Amino acid sequence: MPWTVRNLSDSAVLSSFSGLVGRNRRHARPLMWATAGLLLTGLGWVIVTGLYARSELLAARDDMETLRNSITVSTSPVSSAGGATARPARAEAVARSAAAHAARAHWLTTGPAWFVAAHLPALGSPLQTVRGMAKSADELTGEGLPAVVRTADNLARGAGTGGGHLNLPELRKAAPILERVSHQMAVALSEARALPPSTWLPAVDRARDQLLSGLDRMAPAVQDAATGARLLPLMLGEDSPRRYFVVFQNPAEARGTGGMPGAYALLTARRGVLALAEFGRDTDMASARPKTDLGAEFAAMYGRNDAVNTWPNSNMSPHFPYAARIWSAAWLDKSGERVDGVLSLDPGVLARLLAASGPARTTDGTVVTAGNVVDLSERTNYAKYQDSRARKAFLLDVARASAGQLLFAAGDPQRRPALLAGLYEVLGKGQMTVWSAHRDEQRELESRPFGGSLPQSEAPYAGLVVNNAAGTKLDYYLDRTLDWNPGRCTATGREVTVKAVLANRAPSSGLPTYVTDRLDKPPYVTREGDNRLLVSYYATAGAKLVKATIDGKKALMSPGVERGHPVYTFDVEVPAGSSRTVTLHLLEPPADHAPTVLQQRLARPLRATMHSLPGCHGG
Repeated sequence: MPWTVRNLSDSAVLSSFSGLVGRNRRHARPLMWATAGLLLTGLGWVIVTGLYARSELLAARDDMETLRNSITVSTSPVSSAGGATARPARAEAVARSAAAHAARAHWLTTGPAWFVAAHLPALGSPLQTVRGMAKSADELTGEGLPAVVRTADNLARGAGTGGGHLNLPELRKAAPILERVSHQMAVALSEARALPPSTWLPAVDRARDQLLSGLDRMAPAVQDAATGARLLPLMLGEDSPRRYFVVFQNPAEARGTGGMPGAYALLTARRGVLALAEFGRDTDMASARPKTDLGAEFAAMYGRNDAVNTWPNSNMSPHFPYAARIWSAAWLDKSGERVDGVLSLDPGVLARLLAASGPARTTDGTVVTAGNVVDLSERTNYAKYQDSRARKAFLLDVARASAGQLLFAAGDPQRRPALLAGLYEVLGKGQMTVWSAHRDEQRELESRPFGGSLPQSEAPYAGLVVNNAAGTKLDYYLDRTLDWNPGRCTATGREVTVKAVLANRAPSSGLPTYVTDRLDKPPYVTREGDNRLLVSYYATAGAKLVKATIDGKKALMSPGVERGHPVYTFDVEVPAGSSRTVTLHLLEPPADHAPTVLQQRLARPLRATMHSLPGCHGG
């Protein structure tokens, strides 16, 4: 009997449970349908708004391209006066349009549906990337972009008070705007790098890579502009007159900062008004004895060449502040006058600036243009003038005529925008370098490309530097390639193989004697057109040389250290029409990114290949 009662009880319980489940199922079905409907609605919302956001981002991109093109046209030296008046308003309108499109894209990719979808495991990564890109675009093109466009136009088209070449009050007013945009750019770059690098949607990955590439180019440029806006008012004599020693380098004979120092000028600045007070030849500085101490490290590297007291050797180091300190001290010794800083440029810089200013004309009627100034300065002048004094006078005349034309263009409202754009370009690329005798200014200049500094850093670095050791003018014909190839990781560091190929493309006959004549008088037989170079490789801080060869044979080298970088220097004879290959096998500290490449500015640009590398464990 108890057994029967218990079974009856169990049956009742089961029956009751089944009824309860049935009722719950009937109530759950609407909830399940509602949940599914909500998910489908959310998915549909994300898809639809995603398509709209894509359209808005593409429109913002097109506006930015239009803005870039309009700025390029507005900086053309042949712009018409009527067009110049209309373009600023159009450029600002395009900037506002880009900002509006980016703001809508950001709004479309916010909200609960996008937040939840972007955080779905595995599936949400491309949506997270799209949200991040829209946010970055909105932040970068908001109020800052139209303000920057308006400020740039005011600066380019408005002369300063008292006939100044630059509107210093407008520049000072621009500083906080550029600082704010520079900060926004840095934040956007950091956030973009934090986005998922690889998702299941390749199109999104490509868009992220494009965004990063653009930000990597834009961020330093905006930071350069912000630095310039801070420093230029003081450096151009807003508070008190300034004097600068200007050196024209000649890359036909290579030196660490580019070319051998040639003609010079004295530039004065007072409340934005620039004037060239004096010009001179390199031979004028030969007797100067600069009183400057650049430290034991510099003496160990360059003391044997008497770099401080020998004007042609004064810039063997690629660290421009060393040369600038020597040059400013040399001018003090020669003239008794202190300068506030040093500027340096070469024919390549003149070519870019003359493209904006229009051609110059020397006293003998030679027309100096963007297309011929490099060839005139580094090649044809040697054939035209056999007499050294006449040749130096011609080069000085080229420098004087070109500089005068640039100052004339700086005072012309129609040419000023193009000239400022060109100046911004050569400074941003480090083709034109600046040093200040004022410590606070110099501290900022050293961190920018136009400071010309050899960085003191443990980051990966690859620097190929050549100094002409023969006294020839053959480096106009020098081709350079640099190949940096990382290998396996070991307990003592990463193996790196560096190959530097130096090719002498000079013809073996037909060149002027002054170009090919050698001052080194080597003990071995040479031919016309043969050249000799001191080839230095600046490695990453902490690197160690395992082996070095020239054309596969063991090579002698001179080791040194400069600003934390191990330096390995080779004496290399490069016959006309041939090439030499310097190979270094190094152990470098582990790193997960390619090195910064030193850009020594010669007539023919360095062709550098930095191979990709996997990160070392713990690197």
